[in-house]
Amino acid sequence: MRNINPKNFTKATRGTSREINRQIILTLIRTHQPVSRADLSRLMETNRASITSLINELLNENLVREGAKGDLGVPGRKPTFLYINSEKGFAIGLDVRSTRTLMMITDSIGTQIGEIVSFPTKFDPRDFVASLGHQVRNELNNAGLEFKSCDGIGIVFPGMVDRESGIVINAPKLGWKRIPLIEMLKSEFKGVAIHLENSGRACALSQIWSTRKHTYGQNDSVFVSVSDGVGVGVVVNGELVRGKHNTAGEFGHIPLSIDGPKCSCGAQGCWEAYISNIATLSRYFGRNISPLDSIEHTEFTIEDLIDRARGGDSKAITTLNSTARYLGLGLASVINALDPTFVDIGGEITEAWDLIEPFVREAVMERTLTRELGRTTIRIVPAAEHPRLRGAVAMITAPAFAAPKVA
Repeated sequence: MRNINPKNFTKATRGTSREINRQIILTLIRTHQPVSRADLSRLMETNRASITSLINELLNENLVREGAKGDLGVPGRKPTFLYINSEKGFAIGLDVRSTRTLMMITDSIGTQIGEIVSFPTKFDPRDFVASLGHQVRNELNNAGLEFKSCDGIGIVFPGMVDRESGIVINAPKLGWKRIPLIEMLKSEFKGVAIHLENSGRACALSQIWSTRKHTYGQNDSVFVSVSDGVGVGVVVNGELVRGKHNTAGEFGHIPLSIDGPKCSCGAQGCWEAYISNIATLSRYFGRNISPLDSIEHTEFTIEDLIDRARGGDSKAITTLNSTARYLGLGLASVINALDPTFVDIGGEITEAWDLIEPFVREAVMERTLTRELGRTTIRIVPAAEHPRLRGAVAMITAPAFAAPKVA
């Protein structure tokens, strides 16, 4: 039961139920398109007249469009199919990493337009802003798009961000602290809404707003993104948990050992210091790889390590098995604390899942408090799905389908 905050609430009005039904219809069209008015009436278990009234409203606002007429194979009037008007605008998603920044452009419902592009990440904030402006303008020009139709830009960072102020609080992999990024970007993207998010929470967002059927009805989940760092996003009752200071879910910095290796955050023995790509490569080479080093310049990546393991390199196999065990131990703590319906894992390490899964699950079973917790579903989200980019775009496209807050 959620209590009502007497100092922060949204009262219901005569139009509240209509607003909620609008969002439900938009969500149903997005999920089932192409879909007819009759289909929507059945799905919502309401009369056709109510659906028609709301659809006419959405058509007038250019949020929904009509398509071809359907053929049911029976006599009678053919239904007109409805679609979300995805050409109304476009969104830009940016995934900033210590090595490269990835960019994706989508339509207004998150369908990718063109190819994903990448370019080197500039470590100096001023150089970063200038580079971002140049790259975005160049890609929009190639795609024949104009800024005036841009619904917004979502940027994902490997660190702590303040979404309200637009400040990157601490991004250790970039060496950034208290950088007012949104303010700096306003000169490059005048009049365009810009949103920041942490990588783990962005990945969780990408799964919340996925239209894949296996994600429906599963409202309590965790996403663990293992890359240059470790990001964790927590979803409770279908809503991303942010916390008072927008730092909820920083499980990457729970200690596995207070005497462990130094983490990029400055502490010793964080989970991230054992399972990140940098930690895994450092273990393989037997030397510390600085978080500020470009992995590209080592000419050896986590994918190369996985290839060596598949080729029978015993040192590579041992390294991956160690990372797998540490991953499982940390997951056990997350599962014990949150008891999620499932845990999603993303990042380059997932390409070795067939090799490391037994070691991960063994560690989870070893450290979870009950047998049921140890059997929590663990799903892999392949790097090819680009969950960080999808989450960046969801910050722009999802609000149109989000449930309104009441009370």
